[in-house]
Amino acid sequence: MTGPAVAAVRRAVRGFLETVEAPAELCVAVSGGADSLALAEATAYVGHHRGHRVRALVVDHGLQEGSAKIARDAVAAAKSLGADEAEVRRVDVTGPGGPEAAARKARYGALAGHDLVLLGHTLDDQAETVLLGLGRGSGPRSLAGMRPHDPPWGRPLLAVPRATTRAACAELGVEPWEDPHNAEARFTRVRLRNEVLPLLEDVLNGGVAAALARTAAQLREDSEALDTSADRIFTRAGGLEGLDVAVLEGEPAALRRRVLRRWLLASGVRELTDAHLRAVDALVARWRGQGGVWLPGNLEARRCRGRLCVISQPTTRGD
Repeated sequence: MTGPAVAAVRRAVRGFLETVEAPAELCVAVSGGADSLALAEATAYVGHHRGHRVRALVVDHGLQEGSAKIARDAVAAAKSLGADEAEVRRVDVTGPGGPEAAARKARYGALAGHDLVLLGHTLDDQAETVLLGLGRGSGPRSLAGMRPHDPPWGRPLLAVPRATTRAACAELGVEPWEDPHNAEARFTRVRLRNEVLPLLEDVLNGGVAAALARTAAQLREDSEALDTSADRIFTRAGGLEGLDVAVLEGEPAALRRRVLRRWLLASGVRELTDAHLRAVDALVARWRGQGGVWLPGNLEARRCRGRLCVISQPTTRGD
């Protein structure tokens, strides 16, 4: 006899798997925390009924003392909850962007290589993501939050509150691991979780996390519709070899910039910012014969004979 929390998590996993073409083996990222353990149990339960094998993937970041034991405990917990196989993948956390970004990049790199990997992101995680995007001014693409299915990543629990996954673990009789980093205020997400969201819930009389998640879903639907229209314009304008300005001129700014963003990224521009995008857009919308726009990677966007093109510029060296 399962409790209501376990049933809710299983229902979410079942609903997700009904919307995707799931492979024979379902992979689940397991940290040992409540979200991932509840997800592992639900995936094993639902997956076995659907004829899938379930593999738990545990990433050991090596950032904390005793991390190897924590990873082994997560493997044991995943197997006890029904996973057919479980394995540890050790990573080295290095690189720019701070410890959060470096750990995230290392983790996703370790989990890649499968057709579908289920992640335990909850409704609360989605709310935090939306708030981060809002604070950074990253635009609707960021405010749309995480996608439920962004191959190879699957997020069945985006409508499930964190409180439900904790309750599910209690019903299952498992003790989740509490990551001490989740209590350290030096991490932005921790402050959002422990300070900002509780304050918003208090001031706005509750329901804020769910409202933010609904907003993300609505923006995601709008963005997907705009992206579909932008794809058609991209094709009409000429594609990767250059864009016909005459095709772009009559389009609304929101669509035009989506076309430009896709073109610039496909042309090899990295670390594209809103300022870069607007400067390139000015070559279309506010053309006064101005020169090209310098872009990261020694690239330049130019307007030439009625078309936009990206050219590579030689690296200049000082004496």
